[in-house]
Amino acid sequence: SLPPSPLAAFRPPVEAWFRASFAEPAPAQALAWPALARGESVLLLAPTGSGKTLAAFLAALDRLMFDPVPAPRERCRVIYVSPLKALAVDIERNLRAPLHGIASEAERLGVPFHMPEIAVRTGDTPPRDRQRFARVPSDILITTPESLYLIVTSHAREAVAHARWLILDEIHAIAGTKRGAHLALSVERLVEITGQPLQRIGLSATARPPEEIARFLGGHTAAPDDSL
Repeated sequence: SLPPSPLAAFRPPVEAWFRASFAEPAPAQALAWPALARGESVLLLAPTGSGKTLAAFLAALDRLMFDPVPAPRERCRVIYVSPLKALAVDIERNLRAPLHGIASEAERLGVPFHMPEIAVRTGDTPPRDRQRFARVPSDILITTPESLYLIVTSHAREAVAHARWLILDEIHAIAGTKRGAHLALSVERLVEITGQPLQRIGLSATARPPEEIARFLGGHTAAPDDSL
């Protein structure tokens, strides 16, 4: 018998949108989605343009849009961290297509859904937007290592207390550096705030050696086989 499709773990609107938008899953996506569906943490190494970011986000969007919606103060469940501020802004813009596409498919299929809200927190974020996120957390937080530190060490940390997915992009650029050590500490603070392990997804086009990057992604609280 044929192995199940990598899309089999997704809700019908997510699968329908993907099939209407792409010919087939890219190799990185086909390998990542079954592991992510099992709740495993994943280090995804693939060339630029190979669909890594969509692989990471689609697994989370499937849950955010179709699971029961948490209470307003508990809604921030996905945190995406990029060391590049410009990339963080691009990610927010690029997320719009799958969000609206999946919503359209859900409406067509008659499947109830929740439209996730996105917040961007960088050094350029106006104070009013920072304060709003602290009061009313968005479903997805897109941020930088430095801004994550400010969140987890301030009163805004309650806004991320219910995070479940942590996406670390360009992980090779910070692992093994002082900035990476600072981020690792912020991630452990985040785990302490949430009170439970996060599903961690690392994204990189060039990570050498991969074993060391995987250890950085997993953190000291993770079990040895938590990162792939």
